[in-house]
Amino acid sequence: MWAKKSLGQHFLIDEKALAKIIEASDISAEDTILEIGPGLGVLTRELLKHAGQVVAVEFDPKMAELLSSSISSKKIIVKNEHILKFNTAILPKNYKVVANLPYYITSPIIRNFLEAKNKPKSMTLLIQKEVAERIVSSPPNSVLAVAIQYYGKPEIVDIVPASSFWPAPKVDSAIINIDVNKKLPLIGKEKDFFRVVKAGFGERRKKLVNSLTGGLQISKEETIKILGESGIGIDARAEELSLDDWLSLYNIIRGET
Repeated sequence: MWAKKSLGQHFLIDEKALAKIIEASDISAEDTILEIGPGLGVLTRELLKHAGQVVAVEFDPKMAELLSSSISSKKIIVKNEHILKFNTAILPKNYKVVANLPYYITSPIIRNFLEAKNKPKSMTLLIQKEVAERIVSSPPNSVLAVAIQYYGKPEIVDIVPASSFWPAPKVDSAIINIDVNKKLPLIGKEKDFFRVVKAGFGERRKKLVNSLTGGLQISKEETIKILGESGIGIDARAEELSLDDWLSLYNIIRGET
């Protein structure tokens, strides 16, 4: 077996980092854990020591076959499919996600689970350090950061150096934990809310007044009025707004446009 570069496979081989992931995920014998991309099963074996059940979703058919044949436990279910096509409805409520995520698909995976009807209780993930820092930025400095901070409370647990993986990636990683919010401020209106957020971040070098005017296709006068009613300065840029600012802005726009 060899790691496939096309699938972004970098296997964790650091026992200390492994222990920190398990500790951060706060697993009990009553928990069902969804593991994404288990690979050689290093993390899987540790999860099985603590969880009531582990559902391991592996896209690489050879890895999935190896996992099924090498781990004999009634507590594991191995699924050979793409994680973005996985049906979370088969999982019990309050399941937890624990995973060493491929760098190239980190954002879609996180958004996919936070936006799912059956959301996890928490997500403990090993991801690229730079992405983790963007996710927890305050104020949120990207659409991804706004989205994750809307759906949950993210925090960086620890930094994991590139040498902790085989083969070693070119950058360091971070363990991040996201406690998913039970109640959301805009249930059912998220699509319109993120349309506003994406418009605001559409022109990163422009002031918010210009990016919103172009992104939402409204007049500059309307945008200035909306910003004023939201208590946001006319010279503000998207990366300067807090989550509360975005929510306030959306509520004003909803009444104006």
